[in-house]
Amino acid sequence: MKRILFSAAILGICFSHYSCKEKVESPVLTKEVSFKKEGELTLKKAKTDSILANLDIEIAETEYETQTGLMYRKSMPNNQAMLFIFEDEKPRSFYMKNTEFSLDIIYINSSKEIVSIQKSAKPLDQTSLPSEDAVKYVLEVNAGLSDKWTLEKGDKIEWNKN
Repeated sequence: MKRILFSAAILGICFSHYSCKEKVESPVLTKEVSFKKEGELTLKKAKTDSILANLDIEIAETEYETQTGLMYRKSMPNNQAMLFIFEDEKPRSFYMKNTEFSLDIIYINSSKEIVSIQKSAKPLDQTSLPSEDAVKYVLEVNAGLSDKWTLEKGDKIEWNKN
């Protein structure tokens, strides 16, 4: 009986040592992602149709692109933005996980009208930042630009892909 218990103990030690080696994880390495211009976007005042800003945009359409967004980037020039395009129009919520700089998150309906703006979203914060209404598009720009441009509900966007 002692021999069986001793053998079982030795096997247990061997297997636990082997399984510990299997669980060792290598560190996750992330490199900064570069901007890829995929189109141009114009912001217009609803009342006057005057142009508020012209931006180079990177477009997020796939599930991976929309999940990643502007994560793993250190900054973005003021003339660049990311446009998220969704297949359907519904209330949406974004957060700033792994996003290292502050953003204004602009929610836009299927008529390409701004329905709400989350201003100066905090870097690396996982707090949910919801739209006030159903949206089909979301535009992310550097924090403070929506105030600089005097963007408000009802203002419009137009864009084209390269």
